[in-house]
Amino acid sequence: MVKKFGNTTLTTFPTESDVYLDMALAMYEEIKKNNELGKKTVMIVPVGPTGQYPIFARLVNETGLSLKNVYFFNMDEYMITPTETIDPNHPMSFHLRMKTELYDRLLPELTIPEDHRFFPEPGKEKEYDQMIEDLGGVDLCLGGVGINGHIAFNEPPELDAPHMTAEEFGALPTRVLSITRETRTVNAIGYQRGDVHGMPEYCITVGMKPILASRKVYLALNREWQHGVVRRALNGPVTAYIPISLLQNHPDVRIASMESIAVGL
Repeated sequence: MVKKFGNTTLTTFPTESDVYLDMALAMYEEIKKNNELGKKTVMIVPVGPTGQYPIFARLVNETGLSLKNVYFFNMDEYMITPTETIDPNHPMSFHLRMKTELYDRLLPELTIPEDHRFFPEPGKEKEYDQMIEDLGGVDLCLGGVGINGHIAFNEPPELDAPHMTAEEFGALPTRVLSITRETRTVNAIGYQRGDVHGMPEYCITVGMKPILASRKVYLALNREWQHGVVRRALNGPVTAYIPISLLQNHPDVRIASMESIAVGL
């Protein structure tokens, strides 16, 4: 099924694996198109979901698609304090997940050069955003959706914090912030066998500003609990308190969803 919500196209698939395949194809086709035009490809990429990466690697290896002119900007990383990122070899590290799920699977002669792979770093937030701008902006931003509507780790304002408009939230840059209790709980269920107390309390995330400035945005819905927040985001007001709702004003958004999640959207 394909359904339009303004500039957002929702496409549904029977299974979770189908969503990952479609996401991998979106990455592959964007790079192939730009390679044929002699252009670089700049993407913002997630860790969550990651099921697309092994499929993408297989497509690249089997077809010989060169990734030499591709730049990957990862969305985020966990931090154990407001100034210290998680060890890159820790099982929860997004650095490690990218290595095992993607980079280790790519043929050396085709892979993305190491100096084209970026993660936000504390103390270098402005440099991160500037690198994206210097490359001409983002061709395709890929990601998932948090239970409170966050994209990357752009957590919505707490209800007891000073009010923030959608415009103010949309202008937020790359930054360090606390992870909300909702996000820590859901992620603990998914990745820590429910150990919410073992979850990092801080993160560094690419800002809403670079995401909203991307020429295309692709979001994957692979968890049943995503139905509620996406329904509100597509049909409700644009608000900082549901960050995904800001994409209503973006010119080119695609959402790939399992059929079971999309019922009632």
